[in-house]
Amino acid sequence: MPGYLQREWSAATVSACPILVPVSFMAGGSILDDLLARGLVQDSTDREALRERLDAGPVTLYCGFDPTADSLHVGHLVPLLALRRFQDAGHRPVALAGGATGMIGDPSGRSEERNLLAGEELNANVAAVAAQLRAFLRFDDLGAGDQAALLLDNREWTVGVEVLEFLRQVGKHVTVGTMLAKESVKARLSGEQGLSFTEFSYMLLQANDFYELHQRHGCELQIGGSDQWGNITAGIDLVRRRTGSTVFGLTVPLVTRSDGAKFGKTADGTVWLDPARTLPYQLHQYFLQVDDRDVEQLLLQLTLVPVAEVAEVMAGHAAAPEGRAAQRRLADEVCTLVHGGEETVRADLAARGLFGATPPTVEVLEALRGIVPETIVELAALGGQESLVDALVASGLCGSRGDARRTIAGGGVSVNGERQSGEESALPAGALVDGRFVLLQRGKRIRHLLVVE
Repeated sequence: MPGYLQREWSAATVSACPILVPVSFMAGGSILDDLLARGLVQDSTDREALRERLDAGPVTLYCGFDPTADSLHVGHLVPLLALRRFQDAGHRPVALAGGATGMIGDPSGRSEERNLLAGEELNANVAAVAAQLRAFLRFDDLGAGDQAALLLDNREWTVGVEVLEFLRQVGKHVTVGTMLAKESVKARLSGEQGLSFTEFSYMLLQANDFYELHQRHGCELQIGGSDQWGNITAGIDLVRRRTGSTVFGLTVPLVTRSDGAKFGKTADGTVWLDPARTLPYQLHQYFLQVDDRDVEQLLLQLTLVPVAEVAEVMAGHAAAPEGRAAQRRLADEVCTLVHGGEETVRADLAARGLFGATPPTVEVLEALRGIVPETIVELAALGGQESLVDALVASGLCGSRGDARRTIAGGGVSVNGERQSGEESALPAGALVDGRFVLLQRGKRIRHLLVVE
């Protein structure tokens, strides 16, 4: 295990990972059949040859994830879960944290060059991405016939290699004409920003990763997003030229939404896997709100729910679409995969507290902590004749006592989900849930939690 990754993992990080249990991928079928049924094959090398190799026995395969940020986002779930699907089918996955390629930046799918990362930032990103990769694959506690995953960093075989040696061992096997013919390169060359030699060399680095993994770990298959096809085929050619071996490539489609918007983007920005960047509640809500036209595709491609079961879910959804059963299943499955079952339960409880028709329980209000703003107050501050007025001012929902009285008089205040009378300035009896919480609301959307100590 490379030192780059090994020294960054803490016991707390590992213990926080969801428990991974193998799932049946497709009764009576092959992994390739399952991927095809889910719409998860965009491009591949000789498909029948690949099928024969997969059916012949366990295959070592890899997918790379460059640490361009300190978290993966929901768009990475498709290739990451593809690795998981292969492991569930008895194959050996390698998750590659691209510490070396991340220093360069992949031009694929981009109209302008990435900013080069400083060493400390890159190391922090590699450590964060490595922890997230580890949460999706099984590295130990394996069952019968299971293949342990590997988590590697391509700096292991790249750092320290002299440029002349790299050009002799790798560059001589790849022609400039071949590189220029790749779609990712042609797209950048035809744009306004052009393509630097630094990014042009990225394809050689990724091709060399496939060669090194083939030599070191017997890797025979590389998978990735459809924008990686040019880089993958460059690696296949390099392995063939240097070793004479036949290896394979497969890409999964980039997920798009039916309305044309980019998947994984909201008005507030990217939907990240790191709970510090995107709360589990926000992740859950994002998938609850997907369009009916997208939900079946997302269930197939972003969850481990068997294909036949997805069909059953969609049949139930079609019978009563207003219940949004398919979206609820999707949100629960993705949130559990990323953050674990406890966070999924909490996200559901929080939604009930924010949008439910019944007064919230202590469990619901506990779930809201960290999701809505909160203020800690003393009990004495809530015991007067105008305690609701005081509470609104203490929470910051109202700027003054006069503002609070006017808002109450206009019927714009709710306490624990119940709208207050315009004549009432005191908190209602029993407003303190479990003697600790009061959920205040101004208007339809602005909420604040008071925590009594």
